[in-house]
Amino acid sequence: MDINQNNSFKPTLGLLDATMIVAGSMIGSGIFIVTAEIARSVGGAGWVTAMWVLAGVVTLIAALSYGELSGMFPKAGGQYVYLREAYNPFIAFLFGWTQFGVIQTGTIAAVAVAFAKFTAYLIPGFSEKNILLSFNAELKPVFQVSAAQVVAIVSIILLTYINTRGVKHGKVIQTVFTMAKLLSLFGLIIFGFLLGAKAEIWNANWQDPWNHFSLEAVNGDTIVKSLSGLAFFGAVAVSMKGSLFSSDAWNNVTFIAAEIKNPARNIGRSLFLGTLIVTIIYVSCNLMYLAVLPLHDIAFAANDRVGVAAAEKIFGGIGSGIIAVMIMISTFGCNNGLILSGARIYYTMAQDGLFFRKAGELNKHAVPARGLWIQCFWASLLCLTGRYNDLLALVIFGVLIFYVLTILGIFVLRRKRPDLERPYKAIGYPVLPMIYVLVALSLATLLLIFESNYTLPGLGIILLGIPLYFLAMRSKGKALS
Repeated sequence: MDINQNNSFKPTLGLLDATMIVAGSMIGSGIFIVTAEIARSVGGAGWVTAMWVLAGVVTLIAALSYGELSGMFPKAGGQYVYLREAYNPFIAFLFGWTQFGVIQTGTIAAVAVAFAKFTAYLIPGFSEKNILLSFNAELKPVFQVSAAQVVAIVSIILLTYINTRGVKHGKVIQTVFTMAKLLSLFGLIIFGFLLGAKAEIWNANWQDPWNHFSLEAVNGDTIVKSLSGLAFFGAVAVSMKGSLFSSDAWNNVTFIAAEIKNPARNIGRSLFLGTLIVTIIYVSCNLMYLAVLPLHDIAFAANDRVGVAAAEKIFGGIGSGIIAVMIMISTFGCNNGLILSGARIYYTMAQDGLFFRKAGELNKHAVPARGLWIQCFWASLLCLTGRYNDLLALVIFGVLIFYVLTILGIFVLRRKRPDLERPYKAIGYPVLPMIYVLVALSLATLLLIFESNYTLPGLGIILLGIPLYFLAMRSKGKALS
């Protein structure tokens, strides 16, 4: 591998490219699945819609707030740099460790397997049920490798290789695939309202939209449970978990700030445009679901695949194939953005002496190729564990905490470094950023109460970074001595 340590990142991404990275990284498979759990949790059509609207508003507030930080520190690493500058290298390392250990790589693995699962709709040989390798103990399989896992790993390796050849190749894939999935989602929404919508279904779903209840299937019967008090807020937290994290990864564009033209302006603009476009699509798509499917069919769609159920109503028998192609496009483009962006965090950590040294070098194409391959290796291993979705669930609490810390960093830096140039200031400061902090902390607290089996181990994963930080500092000290 050709390494040039004097090389530097090349600012080759314009506003359109940056916006496509924001939107493309956000839209994966969640919009086709998550609404089922939300409908079971909060019941009424009004509340189902509100969960997506609230997630969109909160995400927009966060994106607008990050615009100020990106203008102050238009450097590779993005959120890692913001946390380092606002607080200290220790807090930044905990974020970087969690991103590498679970969040970024776990998301890449989960999205890759989603890509493989829906590829199997078109090519059955790529199914999870097609076991290629099995290790048994006492006639019971203890470790298996399926065709879907192999396809997932191959897709990660392919996208990693493309991105090691220079950011211009990654941006072409990102723009083409993101535009394709935006257009296909708009098409699904329009055809849904034109061909699949039924007035009687819409009216029935909106007959009592703000009645909050949960739905549960027991022995083929639907059990309706009224929600009140803390139980209702717990249901909101579970629902928001799905809608918020279907909207996550918008911050990935900050990781590649050094490769964006006029980053002080364009990152903030791309964050706003990308999150706004996705919010409009998500809310419109859910209104389409409510026009095409009865609430019961949304809540109990097979394998939670609401998008497939809606497409079959709209297009008939070919509906599942159409959604499969859409999700393949969506997940492939999503993973390109995640892979492209993630390695820039490890690059900056390595520059600080807190990650593998080679990850802090750029190749002849001015990209951190070693960091990309390290990320590829770990994400591929997570594909083989089969537990990537569990890992993602474990860090939901931590992700919210890091978002809160980053946005509170705006307040810290205005007091700590008031003279620093701010070409873009957080809109609605201090009210809007503080609203986000309060909403995110409330959601984190509710998740801590109602899903402690995930949040407490998730907190443990983050705290594992503490001894790792001191090991990294010790190694750094030895390297300098």
